[in-house]
Amino acid sequence: MTAPPPPNAHAHAHTETDPPSLGELLSNVSEDLSVLVRQELALAKAEATQTARRVGTGSGMLAGAALAGFFVLLFLSVALWASLGSAIGHGWSALIVVVVWAVIGAVLAVLGRSALRKAKGMPQTTDTVTKIPGALTPHPREKS
Repeated sequence: MTAPPPPNAHAHAHTETDPPSLGELLSNVSEDLSVLVRQELALAKAEATQTARRVGTGSGMLAGAALAGFFVLLFLSVALWASLGSAIGHGWSALIVVVVWAVIGAVLAVLGRSALRKAKGMPQTTDTVTKIPGALTPHPREKS
């Protein structure tokens, strides 16, 4: 009675003169393709996580800026409107306060948009996935 073959014995079952069987070749291709798909999924997951984190950070900053800006500008607007109103009239002071609000809002919008544009998606995954079909097609044999 013989001992069972060691693990991975199938990889070295053929000799130098004996080429691998079609089953072995298909098994190797299937295993390589499986590894490639797992690696692509891991890359996609890592890039998606990074992108989501950047979008979440940018969105959170915009929300925090909006809330803080609301309270600051609300009380500052009331104070500015009241102090200017006694000097130039309440109508003109309200217009000045509106212009100040518009400038601050524009600055916050530009900063928030810039933060969201830094999210690049999944560039490495897109690049490597487009190369898979080329890796699977057989190369033409060179004529001797």
